[in-house]
Amino acid sequence: MRALLVVNPRATSTTPAGRDVLTHALASRLKLDVLETRYRGHAAEATAVACAAGIELIITLGGDGTVNEVVNGMLVDRTATGPGRPDGSDPDRPALAVVPGGSANVFARALGLPRDPVEATGAILAALERRSSTLVGLGRADDRWFTFNAGLGWDADVVAAVEKQRASGREASPLRYAGTAVGEYLRQRRHPASMTIEVPGAAPLEDVRLAFVSNTDPWTYLAGRPVRTNPGATFGTGLALFALRHLGFPTIYSTLRHILAPDGDPHGRNIVRQDRVPSIRIRSEEPLALQLDGDHLGSRTDVEFLSVPGALRVVC
Repeated sequence: MRALLVVNPRATSTTPAGRDVLTHALASRLKLDVLETRYRGHAAEATAVACAAGIELIITLGGDGTVNEVVNGMLVDRTATGPGRPDGSDPDRPALAVVPGGSANVFARALGLPRDPVEATGAILAALERRSSTLVGLGRADDRWFTFNAGLGWDADVVAAVEKQRASGREASPLRYAGTAVGEYLRQRRHPASMTIEVPGAAPLEDVRLAFVSNTDPWTYLAGRPVRTNPGATFGTGLALFALRHLGFPTIYSTLRHILAPDGDPHGRNIVRQDRVPSIRIRSEEPLALQLDGDHLGSRTDVEFLSVPGALRVVC
């Protein structure tokens, strides 16, 4: 089987020696080419070229950002033309395998893969031996695919701020995310966002302050602890909406307590939740930051999120 291993050399939970071990293990069973990414967007570009050349399997070794880029490279033609088949699948498209190498690895963990890269590689090789794979649904935000979550407003502002700090050489630690979140929260209190959310079959939600869109559960991890906004969300049941009507301290305190609980099931008079929806549209008067799978994608005033069932075949 022809395969391409896309490696992020800056991945936080692997070392050069460890990456060499994983590469040799994969190369012993596959006709393997290896690409080390050098800049943002490189993984998507290389993946698109490999898919056009008839590659059969794309393997990522990196974090969720690397996975997101590879997925967008694999589905770049479908972004332009729409999902195509009713379930989004394509038997001629290569499959994806994910070796976790980042800090959160939300997508890999949602697939049930081991957190350790060596163990995950062993699981992938075993799945290839069994010819075991599954179709997963993805989300699409206008012209961009995402695998597990998206957000407008506060969380996207946090992602953007941390990305700036990382660009200056600072580590993206849980403590840094927490401190940045507090700073962005105080800024949001002074200049609150206002969004209108439209979900099929329901009246528009107006004057919403924060909105998360999930494609699976949990929404993310904080220092290894799951953050659960929509505990019923799965890859095969559509998108899930979590929104707040107010950002007052009592609301935020109560919400954080719920979403960080082991059996997190957030609820309250300022919380809006809808699960299993085919699409979500979010509009605002002022441009708001947008993040997909933890990557900041600039600012938008109008975004439509679409669920595409069975969009991607994954080896696991």
